[in-house]
Amino acid sequence: MTTPWDRIRGHWSTRTWLRTIHVTAGVPIALLAAETIVGLAALSIVLIWTVIVPLIALLVLTRIVPLLTWLQRARFAAFLDQDIPPVPRLPWVGNPLRQLLLEARSRSMWRQIAYHLVVAPLVGGVGFVGGVVSWSACLVAAVVAVQLQMAGGGWIAALPAAGALLLFVAVPWLLRGITALDAVAARSLLGPSRNDELARRVETLRESRAEVVEAADAERRRIERDLHDGTQQRLVSLALNLGMARATLTDLPEPARQVIVRSHDDAKQALKELRDVVQGLHPAVLNDQGLDAALSGLAARAPFPVRLSVDVSERASPVVEAVAFFVVSEALTNIAKHARASGADVTVRRDGDVLRLVVRDDGRGGAEPSKGSGLRGLAQRTGSVDGTLRIESPSGGPTTIEVELPCV
Repeated sequence: MTTPWDRIRGHWSTRTWLRTIHVTAGVPIALLAAETIVGLAALSIVLIWTVIVPLIALLVLTRIVPLLTWLQRARFAAFLDQDIPPVPRLPWVGNPLRQLLLEARSRSMWRQIAYHLVVAPLVGGVGFVGGVVSWSACLVAAVVAVQLQMAGGGWIAALPAAGALLLFVAVPWLLRGITALDAVAARSLLGPSRNDELARRVETLRESRAEVVEAADAERRRIERDLHDGTQQRLVSLALNLGMARATLTDLPEPARQVIVRSHDDAKQALKELRDVVQGLHPAVLNDQGLDAALSGLAARAPFPVRLSVDVSERASPVVEAVAFFVVSEALTNIAKHARASGADVTVRRDGDVLRLVVRDDGRGGAEPSKGSGLRGLAQRTGSVDGTLRIESPSGGPTTIEVELPCV
């Protein structure tokens, strides 16, 4: 059975003393942060005419503030068992001066400075008075009450004793409220903002999608190898044997010869269809020789003339190359089915970290992604690697498809 003492003894549990240590430790950190930030700001204002001093002060500030934030986060983790996630770092832009200005202008930097300059001194001061000073007053009142009682003070000793008891009961509640307020402010100002969280989730989803795309591409390559090395070889052997039987067994009855002829033709047709399936899964030449050779094969098999230009000095990742190949393949298939074109131009080149594809035909135009699954397929393949797709297809033609795929 729960007793009244069981309900209130948590009031003075270890957590209460950890809260006291928390607010006490926050005072020197707050003073250090305020002196450092204000000192750097004052130095920059006084020596602003030198230009170089404010830049150095700004550089020091952008390095000191995250360190002070780390100290505060460590304080919350050690004494309140609260983990405040770190603020994500800004991506490197290449130019040191521009990087410094971006860090100085970022909202996260100013949120941290606001905590160190305003919230930490205010909450630290109130916490120090409400915690350490109140505990000290409680102890002093208790000692005075004992001394008065021993000196025969009578009812006068009850006054400091009542004050000590009042403080002993009230201070834990006060500390709980102060630390709760401090924790809310710290999470809002020292941790990632909602935009930071959304950006982190988007990045996580992007990485997950990239892993799924890579896994799917690897699975297609595995199936292609299995079909090429297993089923396709057996069909080749079967077609050869039936071809030899068709050529040599000329003295068989006509019905038997017709069966061999039909079986031979069916085996060759099945082999052709299997090769088409394998090519559609993942062409082996793409892995072995790259985009130029793979697209040359596509251009050669197209039912209309295709002028191909490939300028890729450095190969992209296997996933991006596969997306580029299938985009060109589906584009040429759509041209053959719907464009009524007499020819097409395919241009592939790499500009830095971007692979650019341009497919242009001289057909009738009027292509709309909303009206056909083929163009939607192009958009889906392009979007799977964060690429962009642009289609220009006025009525009467020509149709131009431009695709940009990030190589990294």
